[in-house]
Amino acid sequence: MVIRKYIAATEEEATKLAKEDLGEDAIVLNVKQIVPKGVFKFFKKATVELTAAVDDASEKEEKGEEFPDFSKLQEAIQETNAVLAKDAQAKEKAEKERAEKEEKEKKEMEARSRQILTEEPDEDKKLSKEGGDSIDIEARLSNLQDLLEKQLQAEKVENEKKEEEDNTNQPYFDLIRKKLIDNEVEEGYVDQILEDVSEGVGKNANLDTILAGVYQKIVLKIGQPHLIDIKTKKTKYVFFVGPTGVGKTTTIAKIASTLKLSKKTRVALITSDTYRIAAVEQLKTYANILGIPLKVVYSPDDMKEAMEEYREYDLVFVDTAGRSHNNREQREDIRKLLETVDEANKEVFLVLSATTKYKDLVKISSTYAEITKYNLIFTKLDETDTIGNIYNIHMITGAPLSYTTWGQNVPDDIGKIDAQSIAKQLLGGNG
Repeated sequence: MVIRKYIAATEEEATKLAKEDLGEDAIVLNVKQIVPKGVFKFFKKATVELTAAVDDASEKEEKGEEFPDFSKLQEAIQETNAVLAKDAQAKEKAEKERAEKEEKEKKEMEARSRQILTEEPDEDKKLSKEGGDSIDIEARLSNLQDLLEKQLQAEKVENEKKEEEDNTNQPYFDLIRKKLIDNEVEEGYVDQILEDVSEGVGKNANLDTILAGVYQKIVLKIGQPHLIDIKTKKTKYVFFVGPTGVGKTTTIAKIASTLKLSKKTRVALITSDTYRIAAVEQLKTYANILGIPLKVVYSPDDMKEAMEEYREYDLVFVDTAGRSHNNREQREDIRKLLETVDEANKEVFLVLSATTKYKDLVKISSTYAEITKYNLIFTKLDETDTIGNIYNIHMITGAPLSYTTWGQNVPDDIGKIDAQSIAKQLLGGNG
């Protein structure tokens, strides 16, 4: 339930505010008159404080939000529940046998303790001290202490085992864990999510509660997308960097056309990708279709000239050549090009393919982190069935997620990162 307070001149106005904010299903819980106090109370008017509430489900319905469809995961849960029900009798029998075994061991421990304390010492072990006391009592006490320690340790292990068995929602966590790992989310991150959720729910929490907790945790970890700010006072230069073949040029064309056509943003293009065959021609084709200027640069000095020419534009997109993250000289070329623009007027987007191997993604993102701060764009989502690497790289780098692409159509097949959609897909729901 969502509970909020509203302050207005009259009760009617406060009620109207509540209905506009929470919807027609809002319920008034309390109405309180607020009378001004102090020296200036005669110059102030009384107000009304109204407390209203609405059910979460109503609010979600009003906003058009849908709870994730986890049908596949729920089918697996139902199968697990059937197995658990089938094994109930076996567990009950095992519990009874364990209790009998514990009772037997306890009686044996007690008997052994009494024997240690009462048995007569061997003659050859008696070493009398002054006053007639035998040091054999020390040996007996030592034996008794060892016996008690073993008993305590056995009880501790047994309690931990019993506590684990009492945790009836563990099968749910196990299946969710498997689903996330199948989606290639790193095992360490999976365990961290499940541990956080486990601490917040009871041992007997149902499937919906656990799923909702994991879903919300993933959404919070991904956060809001970082998009290109088009409200700039000075010309902003947006650099797109990344390996060869990830789709930088096509991504630039998609974003540029969207901003040009729907936002009426003044956009210009620069390309330094003079290494790849037909790269300049590809971007020139897009520029001609959109009616925006394009300039080719070969060095940092050329970049400075282009900046002078484009100072009247809102955004200038810079397409860089795909560089090997293992080549130091090529990395330096990127760094020098980026350094031609002040930090205040620059944004950098690292473009990565969702189909790239995880180890390579880690290496690439680490290498570019040594050069500059960046935001993340993932391409080719239509070419993979697992998207765990999006979550992994975001967590490793701490870089904001921005856009995703899933095809070659310009200006379509692109969108901002949707944390809710990613969370649903990772959990086996409908994204």
